[in-house]
Amino acid sequence: MSSLTASGLSRLLGEWNAGATPGYRELADVVRLLVLDGRVALDTALPSERALSEALGVSRTMVTAAYGLLREQGFLTGGQGSRSRTRIPRLTPAGTTLFTGPARNDPALTAPGLAAPEGLIDLAYASLPASGEVVHRAFAAALTELPALLPGFGYDALGLLPLREAVAARYTAAGAPTTAGQIMVTSGAQHALNIILRSLAGRQDRVLVEHPSYPNALDAIRAAGCRPVPVAFSAGPGTGTRGARAHGALAGAAQAWDMAALQAVLQQQRPRLAYVVPDFHNPTGQLMPDLQRRHLVRAAAAAGTVLVVDETLRELNLDGVETAPVAAFSPAVVTIGSLSKSHWGGLRTGWIRASEDLVQRFAAARTSLDLGGPLMEQLAAAHLVRALDEPLPARIAALRDSRAALLELLAGHLPEWEATYPSGGLSAWCRLPAPISTALTVIAPDFGIRLAAGPRFGIGGAFERYLRVPFTLPPDKLEAAVLALRSAQDRLEAAPQLRRTLKSAPAVAIA
Repeated sequence: MSSLTASGLSRLLGEWNAGATPGYRELADVVRLLVLDGRVALDTALPSERALSEALGVSRTMVTAAYGLLREQGFLTGGQGSRSRTRIPRLTPAGTTLFTGPARNDPALTAPGLAAPEGLIDLAYASLPASGEVVHRAFAAALTELPALLPGFGYDALGLLPLREAVAARYTAAGAPTTAGQIMVTSGAQHALNIILRSLAGRQDRVLVEHPSYPNALDAIRAAGCRPVPVAFSAGPGTGTRGARAHGALAGAAQAWDMAALQAVLQQQRPRLAYVVPDFHNPTGQLMPDLQRRHLVRAAAAAGTVLVVDETLRELNLDGVETAPVAAFSPAVVTIGSLSKSHWGGLRTGWIRASEDLVQRFAAARTSLDLGGPLMEQLAAAHLVRALDEPLPARIAALRDSRAALLELLAGHLPEWEATYPSGGLSAWCRLPAPISTALTVIAPDFGIRLAAGPRFGIGGAFERYLRVPFTLPPDKLEAAVLALRSAQDRLEAAPQLRRTLKSAPAVAIA
């Protein structure tokens, strides 16, 4: 179980005592927001009343009253005199449905894996269309090479050697010397993570995750019977830029990895695995600096934790900030890569980079899932990886324009939203003016859009005040989407009864 020291909670609270209401209420309000925003993970033991009162320089009576109020509201468990643990209250009984209507009951809007119906702007997917001519040319070349493979059986759990050599060469050029024997080709990044979990983690094993994190990764961890251990992002200087207006339209909240919290959880809980997305974090678009990468690698090694790094978005470096692959700091790092975000999700081609011993272990575990990927796609992928930089300059330039357009539209039409400035990737993480993320998601189809609710990116109902908004659409579509968001929020403001939180966010396909 994780715990928070008095000094750690004091640092997260910041300037909490504005004097507008009684001190115990202000203290309780800020702690509650920290829990709802995911900055204090669920099931975390808070410091004792005495320790916190000493750290904050306030009376113990004030802290006792604040904790008591949080217990009444359902945000803390435990009684006075014992370590209180954070939780999210259940506001509605199981099975309650607050919204009805044909659009909201359409299976295509809620069933995982199904695309949105024609005419609906899909903001649940943070993905790009294919880099057209480049992908087509790669498949045309692959078609001429396919006959050489036809005499064989067509099964290869490790993947085609030319593709593994091309991927290894990319890592070597980036500062992480790699051989083809350290690469296993998979059917995308999600497939790679499932193989890793099946190979290295057992039921009830702990897996450290960032909070928020990629929903499909959280689903895979739960499906493997593992217990995700969330570590919240910390809010750095300039936290929360209202409407992304500071420094012009391209500013945003400076959220970063809380290395002290990561190291504490690794030391206290010694999870079997740690799954992180340092390039660029999904959903926030943040980039982990090299110094933090080095500290993370050392902390994981000291805890005996296998560090699993998802680099699916690494190539979408919009601001050109250079970092080394995490694998450059340790041969023990397991890395996941993919062409899904840089080139096209339809390729379904990814890979795992690890030690040769681990790669052989992954290949053995894979045979219970499949016997290898399709060879035609791998032939094409080898061409794409060898010329990986060809489509990227134009894609990145277009994404920069769309990022700027989205942040300007949010500032103009939803100025009360706070958008984290994404230095890369495909989406912005937006803090909403109220805990309405699920409600927005449920009514969004009535306004022509599909959303992924904030709680899908967290554990235990956190992030009701957040929404991921991709900037993968052209500016005109982004404008229509933001206007639809404005209309949906206006609807909620006009009908306060719709603001209640559902038991869980609707299940939608998320990429």
